[in-house]
Amino acid sequence: MHLWLSQTMTWLHTQVKHLPPRIQNHVVCDQTMNLDQFPVENLLSADQDSSCWRFLGSRSWQVARRRQSYLLRDRARRCGAEVLHSHFGDRAWSNIDNARRLGLKHAVTFYGYDVSRLPKTNPVWRDRYQDLFATADIFLCEGPHLGRALATLGCPQDKIRVQHLGIDLDNVTFQARRWRPGEPLKVLLAGSFVEKKGFPFALEALGRIKERAELEITVIGDANQQERSKMEKSRIFDAISRGGLENRVRMLGYQPYATLLAEACRNHLFVSPSVTASDGDTEGGAPVTVIEMAASGMPVVSSLHCDIPDVLQDGVTGLLAAERDLDGLESKLLWLVGHPERWKGMATAARRHIEAEFSAPIQGERLAAHYDALLLGA
Repeated sequence: MHLWLSQTMTWLHTQVKHLPPRIQNHVVCDQTMNLDQFPVENLLSADQDSSCWRFLGSRSWQVARRRQSYLLRDRARRCGAEVLHSHFGDRAWSNIDNARRLGLKHAVTFYGYDVSRLPKTNPVWRDRYQDLFATADIFLCEGPHLGRALATLGCPQDKIRVQHLGIDLDNVTFQARRWRPGEPLKVLLAGSFVEKKGFPFALEALGRIKERAELEITVIGDANQQERSKMEKSRIFDAISRGGLENRVRMLGYQPYATLLAEACRNHLFVSPSVTASDGDTEGGAPVTVIEMAASGMPVVSSLHCDIPDVLQDGVTGLLAAERDLDGLESKLLWLVGHPERWKGMATAARRHIEAEFSAPIQGERLAAHYDALLLGA
């Protein structure tokens, strides 16, 4: 990995934390941050390892790759590793030689940009992935849509497995939301300010219903250092202005995970209408915040994007509109405003589905079973 761990990657910490005790896990990365929030045993980072001093003078990606490969191979030999699990397809390609030289089984998880934006914006990755598909042993994906996208890129179907991203349900208290017409309707949006999150569509749709409900909107997230993210932040503020929502929106910026959960408890609805970005970027699977907010008892309005329908069934466990469909989003929001008595049944059904398919301990056992199958040759 490059970085352990940004505020928006709680889901990866959850994967590592909930592997069963029989799996000894080691994390190798280039840099660390937020270790107080995301502690992990057996963490080895190049920026903290003095044995890598001779590599630290360069910022080039080639040197960074050599540095991490050095650390990874040294740690793998010392701990007697049997499986190398690479997270993100581009990082996995960099690990092809490491897996070969160490004689390790190679598991790879694709997540989103690596299967959508990267091959579109830089076609060399289509060729690189062919080498990866031929040499790695198993490819894990969040849901069936992402699996089909991998197959389209050339991944052998018999190497693809669905591995849901689990959430820690002990941290997500269930409380079916109640709202009475005439009360402020509190709406939460959360995520990085990138085009695929669909924030402008959410805000424009909310602007359309502001006469039907007194809205209080909370936005958690911000732009990163990339120019396209800063441009998306500008589009978000434009959407707030167009919708006449300036006095109805709180912008909290990036917040720790605990704050996200606290804000979830004080809000009625979660709106997250993901879209395919103009550069091809997608969620790949489904935003983990959609899973968490639905598990909390909050009605979720989202989109028919990637594997979101694998998490939410429209009209049963959530409400889904087509991508970029403002009329559809408005219709789903108005339905919730008009049918608050239906919220509890929808929230209860969502929680049951998530308990069965997205519980972190269950998914940790399933991930361990994939490792076992690799070692048994199954």
